Amino acid sequence: MSEQDRETVGVIGLGSMGLGMAQTLVGKGFRTLGYDVSDARCDAAAAAGVERARTAEDVFADASFVVFSLPSAREVEAVVKAPGGLLERKGAKRVIIIDTSTSEPDVSRTLAAELATAGHGFIDAPVSGGPLGASSGNLTMMIGGSEEDVALARPVIEAMASKILHVGPTGAGNVAKLVNNMLVAAHMLTTSEGLRLAAAAGVDPDSALRVVNAATGRSALSEIHFPKWIMSERFDSGFSMGLMRKDVRLARELAERVGVDLPIAQAVSRQWGSESEHLADTDDFTRMGAVSPAPVSSSKKVA
Repeated sequence: MSEQDRETVGVIGLGSMGLGMAQTLVGKGFRTLGYDVSDARCDAAAAAGVERARTAEDVFADASFVVFSLPSAREVEAVVKAPGGLLERKGAKRVIIIDTSTSEPDVSRTLAAELATAGHGFIDAPVSGGPLGASSGNLTMMIGGSEEDVALARPVIEAMASKILHVGPTGAGNVAKLVNNMLVAAHMLTTSEGLRLAAAAGVDPDSALRVVNAATGRSALSEIHFPKWIMSERFDSGFSMGLMRKDVRLARELAERVGVDLPIAQAVSRQWGSESEHLADTDDFTRMGAVSPAPVSSSKKVA
């Protein structure tokens, strides 16, 4: 693999996370190719110095490392298996996919096996840190994949992430991310309920939150999300209700497949599902933490 190949990275999916990662890669000196089905997202990437690719196939043809930032496993699978895609490029330059999507372990394992037969690599590398972490290169990346592929992709990974955790073989990164997001969903609800209890008992919620964050009840949600996006009523973290609902559902389905009983997680799943119907998938997920009465979905407000 030539040095030029090592310096060319593709990004497929230029949403708030993918665009941030592409911008970071450009800033770290990589020649970066970008592709998205949205012309507007491609234009935004081009303005940041990302070279626009006409198709995903063009990205695979020119880059040795391709970062995926896609909504779900369905899109990941569709891109990999598309006509003219990597599975049809046997004997061509080896490509390693770094899939930062919150995908499904079984899908990642299947794709990794199929890509290996075609001579390519696949790393499941879901991330935490939001759009700000993506645009600053300060993501936390939880990785599943072979030691060899992770070592080859490390320069690209280190450009995007400040915390890199190789959890295990293919699929392990996906499992770790689902566990993490299941806990995020739970912490959002329990912290909100704690602050509502404080308010009902006559204690200012902001004061109660300061106590929580100085004591053992704190979490990343209480320390970051509540002060920044919830207590301020900004509700603009950049992560949607629809994505969190999907992650909670995937965690529940994973528990069912492996046969583990998680009664608290089941209750959390119900809260994020049918019991949160007043919020639309397009709303920011931080609206679930509102301490005051639940706000009406921004997409359902009456003019």
